[in-house]
Amino acid sequence: MGILTSYRLRLQRRRWRLRAKHKARELTAVADRTSKIAPNDILLFSTFRNEDVRLPYFLDYYRNLGINHFLMVDNGSEDGGQTFMKDQPDVSLWTTDAGYGDARFGMDWLTHLQGKYAPGHWALTVDVDEFFVYPFCDTRPLRGLADWLDASEVRSFGAMLLDMYPKGPVGHTSYERGADPFEVLNWFDPGNYIISRNPLLQNLWIQGGPRARTFFASKPKQAPALNKIPFVKWQSPYAYVSSTHMMLPRGLNLVYDQQGGEKASGVLLHAKFLNTFADRASHEAARAEHYRDGSEYKSYAERHGADPDLWCQWSEKYINWRQLEVLGLMSKGNWA
Repeated sequence: MGILTSYRLRLQRRRWRLRAKHKARELTAVADRTSKIAPNDILLFSTFRNEDVRLPYFLDYYRNLGINHFLMVDNGSEDGGQTFMKDQPDVSLWTTDAGYGDARFGMDWLTHLQGKYAPGHWALTVDVDEFFVYPFCDTRPLRGLADWLDASEVRSFGAMLLDMYPKGPVGHTSYERGADPFEVLNWFDPGNYIISRNPLLQNLWIQGGPRARTFFASKPKQAPALNKIPFVKWQSPYAYVSSTHMMLPRGLNLVYDQQGGEKASGVLLHAKFLNTFADRASHEAARAEHYRDGSEYKSYAERHGADPDLWCQWSEKYINWRQLEVLGLMSKGNWA
């Protein structure tokens, strides 16, 4: 990388951090329990809006995985989610009615919170419909993964977003608040993924899966990105560039081995396609606060009445992380 390119990337990173400092004025603390954060705690950062139906299981899942403290931003919920979250003893909660799109899809708010509270901590940044799966997650808590990464001098850990879906039309499923969504969403695409490289930031760009073949078959390059860097040993200069798809400094994006070997990696099971999907797609398409003015949600709303049947003859039923490793969707690398 040339000196000029390096300088431009440093300026870009500084710009994101200054922007986050400005956007922090949009946040109002509802429940600030950050004084309880201990030096070795593993933190989770997330934004949400009208996700009350998902929040109880989300908290339970990540508490069981080993998250010690949740730092959450509620973007104008109207469904009771804020009330539920503010009463949780391990949650610090902020709220804002400001535009999600104008805050880089929530990343400006999280960048501020990460810069203030995450340095020195392992931090997991996910949406409330994303569930982190990593090698040995059934027997080793997140602290085990974090300690191994520390011992290996690894600062960031990659995960592919894996869309999970039911067998049959999405709208015909039944989901109750607090239940495990993967009792319903227990199928996925074992293949059908394409990978390219971002020459500037060095991250891999992954696309494909059921959303690509169902909603973006005629425009595959517009399909959602599935590459994520959710787990990071945070330092003050760090910043996400585009959601959690890529970061600065760009060395944090090298989460997959570039020389034909295998680095450890995980998967984010994506619980998007519950029976709430149709209403959500229509609402977000009209709100136009997501990427490209909500074009992804408009594609959902326009095709299949937002009630698709994503299952196909190549779909595979989910078992566990070892199955995903065999399929090449994640790797334990040299972690034994």
